Amino acid sequence: MNNTTKLIHSVPVDPLTGSISVPIYQTSTFVQDAPGENKGYDYARSNNPTRAAFESIVAELEGGAGASAFASGLAAIDAVVKLLETGDEILAVDDIYGGAFRLFTHIYAKFGITVNYVDTTDAGNVLDAINPKTKLVWLETPTNPTLKISDIEAIGKIAKQNGALLCVDNTFASPALQQPIKLGADIVVHSATKYLGGHSDLIAGIVVCKTQELADKIKFIQNASGAILSPQDSWLAIRGVETLYLRVQEHSKNALTIARFLESHPAIDKVYYPGLKAHLNHDIATQQQSAFGGIISFTLKNDTEAAAKTVVCSTSLFKLAESLGGVKSLLCHPATMTHKNIPAEKRRSSGVADSLIRLSVGLEHPDDLIADIDQALLKSAVTNRKLAEIA
Repeated sequence: MNNTTKLIHSVPVDPLTGSISVPIYQTSTFVQDAPGENKGYDYARSNNPTRAAFESIVAELEGGAGASAFASGLAAIDAVVKLLETGDEILAVDDIYGGAFRLFTHIYAKFGITVNYVDTTDAGNVLDAINPKTKLVWLETPTNPTLKISDIEAIGKIAKQNGALLCVDNTFASPALQQPIKLGADIVVHSATKYLGGHSDLIAGIVVCKTQELADKIKFIQNASGAILSPQDSWLAIRGVETLYLRVQEHSKNALTIARFLESHPAIDKVYYPGLKAHLNHDIATQQQSAFGGIISFTLKNDTEAAAKTVVCSTSLFKLAESLGGVKSLLCHPATMTHKNIPAEKRRSSGVADSLIRLSVGLEHPDDLIADIDQALLKSAVTNRKLAEIA
């Protein structure tokens, strides 16, 4: 069965009424037949039918044994870190999402959990860095925002040989393009705010586990910590997931067209997009992804924060905003937005230059998006030339 068909029909029909849309069970508690005797639900923090439907759908998409949905992507990451103990180490990708860096560095460091950041584009770096204290290997592939590609299968084998769990943040690719569990990951996390939801109208996260044992541990943490996804947002996420395959394929087509345009633009220094043959580990991306996603990053030849800000403030179709993965195109300046919490030296060493701009390519016509970027780049060039003349 085609994956699109399988996805659409994984959304259950309500057994009580026959509703083809999963009902929003907007309730805090459930009436019991007798103490401890219920219909599978007792209190909505512990479980909710709408949330359970979303969790089941994503677990099936990722090929996992079970899933737990959270109130945000960071809450999902937080739940995974809570599997660790004082003295444990996380071996993490160096080009990491700023929110994950903040959580690891400013929250969990004081509890004695250390983080070692390495360039995971070469699996040999992981092999060299892993040690007996390493209990969790943390990958983003593609990374945010320079789209670095890591070999999930190779790193998964290294983690397993050393008794560590491999967790992959699959937000950028989504299960429509990449399924890390099938490649050897133990845990997959998503900011479901992005491609799973797909419409920029909810905040959500989800953790999918390879084994039932791990899934049960995360479910316990979800209930004990309480950062659950609401019934309304669970329904919005289900509504978004139903069109995931169609949306992501179009995002990918548009992004590849725009990446090729940027690659030849005279104002551009570097273009980061896994679908370009020049992109580092393009061959690995081709093996583990079915397409290359809707995110592009690029740097300007005028590698200054001022030049980048002129560009991001001069577009009309690309809206300046944090987040990504929606049907409308967005852009941002990571150095002063998504990655501002990362020290400048570390940020630059991982590839996040002062002029780096990240695009979340939407579903508009690519010709219109190219024209919008082109005029913004031209405006930046004119502005910079005038400033140079004044100086």
